[in-house]
Amino acid sequence: MEIYAATTNPGKLRDFARAAEDVPTIQIEPLPGLATIPAPSEDEPTFEGNARVKAVYYSLRAPGLLILADDSGLEVDALDGAPGVRSARFASDLAFPQEAETPDNRNNAALLHTLGGVPEDHRQARYRCSLALARDGQVLYTADGMVEGLVLTEPRGTGGFGYDPLFYLPHLGRTMSELAPANRLALNHRGRAIDNLLQRLRTQDAS
Repeated sequence: MEIYAATTNPGKLRDFARAAEDVPTIQIEPLPGLATIPAPSEDEPTFEGNARVKAVYYSLRAPGLLILADDSGLEVDALDGAPGVRSARFASDLAFPQEAETPDNRNNAALLHTLGGVPEDHRQARYRCSLALARDGQVLYTADGMVEGLVLTEPRGTGGFGYDPLFYLPHLGRTMSELAPANRLALNHRGRAIDNLLQRLRTQDAS
């Protein structure tokens, strides 16, 4: 079974491909020609809503193919769940100065600035990921993953992407960025969502 991921994010593509390595009957590849397709609007209020919109949109532009789309982000309790579905656009939404080298660094700086003065024991947060698998405009499956943690006051680690350098896992004493790639996928929200989706696909193949 071949699944095509509707993303150009190299970190997400690595996660998808690595997760599929354990399922010989399933391959997850980048959707060919994705860069030439105008992106859909992502204005749904939930991660699942945005994942569904993207999966349906791209599947209609790739007839017959299984299209995987995701939406994911960080929810911070002290910010009433923000940045949430706006995680990738958090700094832009705040018109935060563009002094960072990368969009990820800029978003991290914006988050630290917004949480300035919030004590460490009030920086609870969670990563969420929703996946949608569609073909020819119809959503076939959805799956979700979540992991709880804390937002640090300064970044740690060089692995991962997004808010990983700030997302601290108390039970491990490390940030997502400080984990080895295989361990990070096993523990993070995207890895859990992919695993849930692949389990459903394996069950279908066995039936």
